[in-house]
Amino acid sequence: MWHSRILRHRPICSLAACLLLLALGSCKVTAPVTLPAPARMPDSFGASADSASVADLPWREFFTDRNLVSLIDTALRNNPDLRIALQRVEAARADVLVTRGALLPSVSPVAAAGVDKYGDYTMNGVGNFDTNRSEHVEGDRRIPNPTPDYFLGLRSSWEIDLWGKLRNRKEAAYARFLASGKGRQLAVTALVAEVAGLYYELLALDGELDIVRKNIGLQEKALETIQAQKQGGRATQLAVQQFQAQLLHTRSLEADKRQAVVRAENRLNRLLGRYPQPITRGEPILEQPLPERVYAGLPAGMLRRRPDVQGAELQLKAAGADVDAARAAFLPSLTLTPYVGFNAFRPSLLFNPGSVAYGALGGLAAPLLNRRGVRGEYNRAAAGNLGAFHEYQKVVLTAYEEVATHLSGIENYRQTYALREESTAVLLDAVSTANDLYVTGYASYLEVITAQRNVLEAEIELTETRKAQFLALIELYRSLGGGWK
Repeated sequence: MWHSRILRHRPICSLAACLLLLALGSCKVTAPVTLPAPARMPDSFGASADSASVADLPWREFFTDRNLVSLIDTALRNNPDLRIALQRVEAARADVLVTRGALLPSVSPVAAAGVDKYGDYTMNGVGNFDTNRSEHVEGDRRIPNPTPDYFLGLRSSWEIDLWGKLRNRKEAAYARFLASGKGRQLAVTALVAEVAGLYYELLALDGELDIVRKNIGLQEKALETIQAQKQGGRATQLAVQQFQAQLLHTRSLEADKRQAVVRAENRLNRLLGRYPQPITRGEPILEQPLPERVYAGLPAGMLRRRPDVQGAELQLKAAGADVDAARAAFLPSLTLTPYVGFNAFRPSLLFNPGSVAYGALGGLAAPLLNRRGVRGEYNRAAAGNLGAFHEYQKVVLTAYEEVATHLSGIENYRQTYALREESTAVLLDAVSTANDLYVTGYASYLEVITAQRNVLEAEIELTETRKAQFLALIELYRSLGGGWK
């Protein structure tokens, strides 16, 4: 009899063995993604090879104008973009909690009720009928038909992380959480630089407005002089009209500068998270001090300080963990599903000690047929990994380019300012000379108008160059990774 049973079950065992072998054969893991070799960064920023860097200074020490420091403080407390960035950090933190929870068993309280009416010609129908006829089944143990089913207890599900799939997902989420923190630091550096840039733009506009108003006064006197000369027969109506046109043009410049001041103040107030109001300023821009020498440090230090570079590196790490998790998805996953509680087919018997039920089920599951979804997830993760690598290379290349550009700009603008300062002094003397020569009859009124126009343009250009010096210094500080500490 045993021999016949063994023969009868052998085809079933053979089928199970074939299915197991087929499932294991389908668990072929794809090859890991191979990233290309990164481009080598230069060891220094041109001629500068000093290890010290202005970016090592906290922004409170880098900016010496107390009014500017107060504005930056206000912006860091109230700026809406920073608050949005903070919420991105919190969302990334929640993702970490989700992936950590996937490593632990889930336990859920369950209260369930159901009913089944078995057909007379089914296995359950015949089985229950025979069971009720047994002499050992009587009273409350007899099975009713329809058969209710009541359960009150706990059910659990736990996926055992055999191949590191869940751990890699957690690592990816944690890396992205850290990257979100770097994103907030990047928003801080950008905000500090933007507030400082607008502040010096305001100082420059104030200086240009003073220049325009000063020239309006000079041109009004010149117009009075030419009008007096016309009455004395020493000047023509054309000369008067030329001086009037120049004065009107300069007054229009004054209105333009006033509007530019309002626009810059409102933009700055928006960064500070408040409605338009006056901005307190410090010394005029031409009296604001600039450092005699600026140290950029080494590229390696820039990579350690810049939040966008560190964030791109963390995103690359997260993308690599995504690939590892996607590769592990090709392998079988082991899931345990235990339960414990009270189970009965009569409510009155539910809390009877004999109704205590428990059990556990463990099973391996692996993709066998139609694995396109798993393959698609892997291809997407692989493409994301290569994309993150190229994004990191792009960020590093951009960082070096920004530092080199602003470092060169600081020196070039310093030379430009010195030359324009000298040129402006010469043109100021030329205005006095032109006025003296015109009075004595050795110069025409056109030469006076030209001299006045040239000095107005030169003084405005000098102020713009000073502003460009400060902006280059601020951008160098930002591009080196300063401003978020």
